[in-house]
Amino acid sequence: MAIKYGRPIESRVRFTEVEPEARPSPGLDLTTRPRRNRRADWARRMVRESVLTTDDLIWPMFITDGSNARTPVPSMPGVERLTLDHVVREAERAAKLSIPCIALFPYTDPKLRDEDGNEALNPENLVCKALRAIKKEVPHIGILCDVALDPYTSHGHDGLLRDGVIVNDETVAVLVKQALVEAEAGADIIAPSDMMDGRVGAIRAGLDAAGFLDVQIMAYTAKYASAFYGPFRDAVGSSKTLTGDKRTYQMDPGNTDEALREAELDVAEGADMIMVKPGMPYLDILWRIKEAFGMPTFAYQVSGEYSMIMAAVQNGWLEGDRAMTEALIAFKRAGADGVLTYFAPKVAELLRRQSGG
Repeated sequence: MAIKYGRPIESRVRFTEVEPEARPSPGLDLTTRPRRNRRADWARRMVRESVLTTDDLIWPMFITDGSNARTPVPSMPGVERLTLDHVVREAERAAKLSIPCIALFPYTDPKLRDEDGNEALNPENLVCKALRAIKKEVPHIGILCDVALDPYTSHGHDGLLRDGVIVNDETVAVLVKQALVEAEAGADIIAPSDMMDGRVGAIRAGLDAAGFLDVQIMAYTAKYASAFYGPFRDAVGSSKTLTGDKRTYQMDPGNTDEALREAELDVAEGADMIMVKPGMPYLDILWRIKEAFGMPTFAYQVSGEYSMIMAAVQNGWLEGDRAMTEALIAFKRAGADGVLTYFAPKVAELLRRQSGG
């Protein structure tokens, strides 16, 4: 700008603003782009490392006395106690859904409970009646039966209570008899959940001596003293009867090396399969046991885990199908060969729809 006689004079030169030359966005010099394998559904399915199928499922069912009745368990939305006729129908449903195995848990009439859980040894108890009825109508489905005294004792403990102490060896002798009663009624898998020392070896010896060489044992190997069992205890009727807690025989939640020692003992004593319970809070245990022993290893997605997901779904906080399948895939990713889950029929139906079946 020039100045003439003290006043500024506008320059006759006009400058035109020039936009910078457009350049392409700088690209990253990447050889490997992991997102290529995620870009389409077909590609994601091709490279998926852990896959959930109906073969991974064991469906736990609660049975009760009577006929033509289904009683909801309030703390487990969607789960019911079933009379024997309905248990048979649900076993048929499981077979049609290609679920390979179901698990039976009884709600025992309080009048039949006593200090020593003698109803567990009754060949006409609910579990034995259900075994015979299911095997008659659905002979090819696998049936897992729990071995422990808590559904039958008046104090709600898994073993015999003597002077305030759960006695080990005396309890094991009763558990062997319970296993034999269930095997005679048609159980395919005996699953001791009591956590008594030496029970797997004693049960294996008892089964073999009685000629049940092919009856399998799935040991509750690492069963923790957990807060996640509450709804299950409602379902089998032991929540109101339980005196004290189970920390003298179930594992401390802080321990992992102990789980490996328990697994080593169960395998040495003849367990065909081993289990971690609960599931989701103990994925690290599941991983360590599977890596250490390479045994068929299962997780139990327990009642509290199920009820938490269902409560969130009912409140609109989670999308049900996705939450259910993501939780179950976590068990497979951690090394589980299968999962006991109350979601079994729901996820089996979902998998069938997804496959176009």
